[in-house]
Amino acid sequence: MPAGAEGDPGNRAAEGGAPAPPRRRRVLSPTTTRAEKARALRGLGALGGLAGVLVALMLLPTACTAGVGARDAAGWFGSEPVDLTTSGIPQRSTILAADGSKIATFFYQNRVDVPIERIAPVVRRAVLAIEDSRFYEHGAIDMQGTLRALASNLSSGQVTQGGSGITQQYVKNLLLTQADNAEEREAAKEVTAARKIRELRYAVAVEEKFGKDEILRRYLNIAYYGDGAYGVEAASRHYFSKHASELTLPEAALLAGIIRYPYAYDPIRHPGAARQRRDTVLERMAELGWLDRATADAARSRPIQLDVDNVRSGCVTSKAAFFCDYVQREILTNPVFGKTGKDREKLLKRGGLTIRTTMDERAQKAAQRAVDRHVPPKNSAHKAAAEAMVEPGTGEIKAMVVDRDLGPDRERGKTWINFAADASHGSSIGMQAGSTFKAFTLAAALDEGMPFGTRLMAPREFTPVGFRNCSGDRVGDPGASLRNAADGEGGKQFSIVTGTHHSVNTFFLALEKKVGLCDTVKMAERLGMRQANGKPLQQYPAFTLGFNPVSPLRLAAAYAAFGARGEYCEPIAIRSIRDASGRRLKVPGRDCERVIDEGVADAVNFVLQGVLTKGTARGMGIGRPAAGKTGTVDDFSAAWFAGYTPELAAAVWVGDPRGGYRYPMGSLCMDGTCYGAVFGATIPAPIWQQSMSGALAGTAASPFQRPPSLYFSKGSGEDQVKVPDVRGLKLDDAVARLRAAGFRTEVGEPVESGRYAKDTVAEMSPGPGPAEPGTTIRLRVSKGSAEPGEPGEGGPGPGGPGPGGTSTPSPPVTIPPLPGGPARPPG
Repeated sequence: MPAGAEGDPGNRAAEGGAPAPPRRRRVLSPTTTRAEKARALRGLGALGGLAGVLVALMLLPTACTAGVGARDAAGWFGSEPVDLTTSGIPQRSTILAADGSKIATFFYQNRVDVPIERIAPVVRRAVLAIEDSRFYEHGAIDMQGTLRALASNLSSGQVTQGGSGITQQYVKNLLLTQADNAEEREAAKEVTAARKIRELRYAVAVEEKFGKDEILRRYLNIAYYGDGAYGVEAASRHYFSKHASELTLPEAALLAGIIRYPYAYDPIRHPGAARQRRDTVLERMAELGWLDRATADAARSRPIQLDVDNVRSGCVTSKAAFFCDYVQREILTNPVFGKTGKDREKLLKRGGLTIRTTMDERAQKAAQRAVDRHVPPKNSAHKAAAEAMVEPGTGEIKAMVVDRDLGPDRERGKTWINFAADASHGSSIGMQAGSTFKAFTLAAALDEGMPFGTRLMAPREFTPVGFRNCSGDRVGDPGASLRNAADGEGGKQFSIVTGTHHSVNTFFLALEKKVGLCDTVKMAERLGMRQANGKPLQQYPAFTLGFNPVSPLRLAAAYAAFGARGEYCEPIAIRSIRDASGRRLKVPGRDCERVIDEGVADAVNFVLQGVLTKGTARGMGIGRPAAGKTGTVDDFSAAWFAGYTPELAAAVWVGDPRGGYRYPMGSLCMDGTCYGAVFGATIPAPIWQQSMSGALAGTAASPFQRPPSLYFSKGSGEDQVKVPDVRGLKLDDAVARLRAAGFRTEVGEPVESGRYAKDTVAEMSPGPGPAEPGTTIRLRVSKGSAEPGEPGEGGPGPGGPGPGGTSTPSPPVTIPPLPGGPARPPG
């Protein structure tokens, strides 16, 4: 507010404003509290010290003459101190979701720096009236005001006016705020002539460097207003739930009055003292002629009305606590945000950052509802669940939830461990992922060109022999026999497709040996997998069965690469960061790489889609193209489901934080519901289904791409079933029966037939017999007997009826398959 501007309280006297009426003398009454007496004595003592400092300043040139001389002393006092910096005022940082909604706030001091235009003029007048009414008239040191305040306070028996001007108070607060340790803080608060002289010297430098408006703005933004609120904007939001630009006269006077003794005048703890102080401010404004008496009296008659908004620092009270914790740890551990941990913490808690994250509000809420519904935070079985959601093609983390509140583990329903993340971002050592790792063996096999129809014997027991790790060393010899304990059956052949759908352990051990353990491990590593503790994956024959401890986030990012047709992206949680001045800071950028060919990814997607329609997770679809894989860990110590669409991938873990092998889920009862043995499809898949449906609601669905033809060179890989004989049936009935059996149909030109009635099916190719589901059966309808003497009359022959009959090729008329594709074959 520049001097001379309209409403400038500093120039009211020059404009002919009414002179201040004589102040009423106030003495300490018999009812004055002990605290008030002590406060008054301290204030008087301080003013006595201030008077001594003023004498010292008057004598400064004389005192310095004996040394460097009066001229040098004056030069020292008037020069800008080399150690003075006006930057680095702590401001609170805010973490935002992708849509701009607030996730959490971090601060060393709860402060929001605002320009002078966003501070209501009535606030500025109120502060100036009670703290430094001649601010726009004097320099750094207001001798007249200081002596007047000393005389007024001595006569009234208590401190009603400050002895320091706004600039001096700003400097004191600046030095205190910039103190990095207890020693520096004590030095900034010590009551000595040396400190006062240093502050005055700094005040002179500040007045030289900044205009009055800027000094006032800085002061209003740095002052402490009690109850954890620093700066007028944070105080306004805290006490009144509004911006400083919206404050009314009584509210402005209340905040102005708090500055002198923030604890004593805290309106929450001491409403009576706060109101008296507010009224003192209003009275002072009236005395200065900055308010007419009627307005001041009306404001004094109003009670204090607070609308308190408590802002806490950190993630504990966040609506997305574990996602928030992940972002916090990313900033505190990533060198891109500072060379040392102390630098990074200072940036987060003092830098006034606006951190825009990747979190999708809808996905986060859907995931939290899903895990809390199926595994309540305080469930009777003490189980836990966690889920992470990642966007294919970007690596953006859309949601991250745990079915707990963030807090001390000793309290039921709370944990400090983020089970959804790696140890570096959540203290979790990870959990064994079970059969979800079979997807990496599948991808490695398809990457080597194995067709879907590749069939291997899956014995009831598999003894691992001859496996070598990536160093060429034999591992697992002689290994214990591995079985199909909880996943599928053995004792027969399976194709790549059916072995995956039924999650047959011994089939995948055989496939891993055929592909090579090292190639399987390298495929997982290409897809970003590593142990949750940051170490490389361990390499043993049971790798494909998922014994490595990993995090849901890593697994979700790997499966997201399948949805992105082979492009893997490192998970990221931060889109952008701006500092208090609006300057963009460097953040970890998108880190994506094509790690498998598109066709290979398409083939993986083709196989894993069947898990949701005819495999271990059948019935868990979400009404749009989706793929996934169940995972059940040995002895039912944990269960998983990882699944994805082209738009979103997610991985869900359910287990026991106390130790899955100590507290397995072989016969789980939880909150009155008994599940028996818990598989990946028992609890994790329903969580995935509910969360994905909620996260993707209202978004357009994208299809998966058809795999290259080479993968069909040995058929679709489905188990063969009998093609029903539909000859003699009406066309519609024949088509319906074939589709019900899992086959597709196309209709050729009608054929003359003396064996089958007109308008019934006379030919089918291939004919009745074993075939893979999905095979296209070509039908030809009879148009009746041929005219006498024409070929075809009288029995089978070229174009005649019978199994495998043929006719002259003609352009087929294709009947599209029923919605959802071929029906599941009977049995």
